[in-house]
Amino acid sequence: MAQLTHLDDAGNARMVDVGDKAVTTRTATAQALVRMTPATARAILAGDAPKGDVLGTARIAGIQAAKRTSDLIPLCHPLALEKVSVDCEVDAEAGLVRIVATARVTAKTGVEMEALTAASVAALTVYDMVKGIERGVEIAEVALLEKSGGRADWRRPPR
Repeated sequence: MAQLTHLDDAGNARMVDVGDKAVTTRTATAQALVRMTPATARAILAGDAPKGDVLGTARIAGIQAAKRTSDLIPLCHPLALEKVSVDCEVDAEAGLVRIVATARVTAKTGVEMEALTAASVAALTVYDMVKGIERGVEIAEVALLEKSGGRADWRRPPR
C-alpha cells in the first residue's frame, strides 16, 4: 500500500517536500458533471438564466479558482500556472452540463488539485447561476481524468 505523503512519521499533516524532485511539465485534466432538468439545461443554452451567461461565468470562476488552489487547500504548493482551460458542454435532453478543466505548469509538483478545483468551482458556479430556476441541481461527479509529468502518467480507465 502506498504511503500517505502528507503525513510525517508521527501521523501529523505536513506539506510535502518537493525540493529534490525534477522540474517537468505537468498537466492534469478533471471533470465535473452537473445534473438538472432538461428545461434548465435548455435555459443555459439559450442564455435565458436569470443571472446571465452561465457557462462564461463558470469558465471564469473555474480559472480563477485554479489560480487560488493553494489558498483553498491547506497543503497545496502555490504554483505559477502556465495554462488553465475550462470547457463546458451542455446536453439539454439529458439535463447535463459537463465541465472539463485542464491545468499545466512546469514545476516540481503536479496540478491535479488545480484542475479538480477549477472543475469543482465551475460546477458550483453553474448551480449558483441557475438556482433561481431550479434548486434541485446536483453536482454529480468530480473526478480526475488524467495527469502527465512527474513520476508517472495516469489516465482514468473507461467505465
